Amino acid sequence: MPDTTALATSGMISIPGGTAFIGSPESHLDDLVRQQHYRRSWFEDESPQHSVTIPAFRLDRYPVTNAEFARFTNATGYRTAAECRGAGAVYGSHDWEVLPGADWRHPGGPDDNAHNRSDHPVVHVDRSDATAYAEWAGKRLLTEAEWEYAAHGHTWRTWPWGTSWDSSRALCADPQDMDSVNGLTQWRSWWNDHFTRHGTRPGTAAVGTRSPGGDSPFGVCDMAGNVSQWTSSTYRLYGSTRAYDAIYHAAAERYISVRGGGWMHLRYQVRTTERFAAAPDYSNHALGFRCALDSP
Repeated sequence: MPDTTALATSGMISIPGGTAFIGSPESHLDDLVRQQHYRRSWFEDESPQHSVTIPAFRLDRYPVTNAEFARFTNATGYRTAAECRGAGAVYGSHDWEVLPGADWRHPGGPDDNAHNRSDHPVVHVDRSDATAYAEWAGKRLLTEAEWEYAAHGHTWRTWPWGTSWDSSRALCADPQDMDSVNGLTQWRSWWNDHFTRHGTRPGTAAVGTRSPGGDSPFGVCDMAGNVSQWTSSTYRLYGSTRAYDAIYHAAAERYISVRGGGWMHLRYQVRTTERFAAAPDYSNHALGFRCALDSP
């Protein structure tokens, strides 16, 4: 085990305890229908908004990087699930595919090498991989409520910085020179351009690239894009009497909540309240994590 005291105090932010509204206001969900191409049912699992009291905790300012994950694997000999099976999920020319040789060391496939991107967030880690790192570091994964609270603070806001979209503050499929990527047609055009230039290599950036403008009220970075992030929470529906799409009921109590959106998502998918659900053994080239620690 490493010096957990040193790891705990290095690069972590103290998040004060408090009560916050988790989930989206109904008016916001109605607005989303008018602003983009998905139906309201796509976002219904963000409702009803409800208050949660969260004890004080510490949180990594940035997602775990390739360099940090390398220190862990070098010290322990740990091999991720993607390394063990010899393949990882990447988005190809038209859809998701399992690419032989893709793992955290080679995010875009065997011809890609993360060694030259040591300050980028690690990807191709499933929930067990993330948990193993957190335990080695003397930390833990944060809960879904902790993640959202750290992203928008005591008061709900659409993105960590506020309620108005600003592409310079996030890292996603809304580049600064094309602010209208709000539908599948525009996204496909963006992806075709990315794939032509980079292939399956992920479009991650060094952690903190969008800081300080994109920071949350608590000063936490990369809560909108770059990589989606695992939480420790089982995906659950917020309302017992609310009508949800069947896909959400199928995921509830079985999958794990993932937050934050990643480099290949639309602006509406990197909101503070956007929820994803993933099987615990799933990983891809846009999914990473960060760690938390209970306050003394």
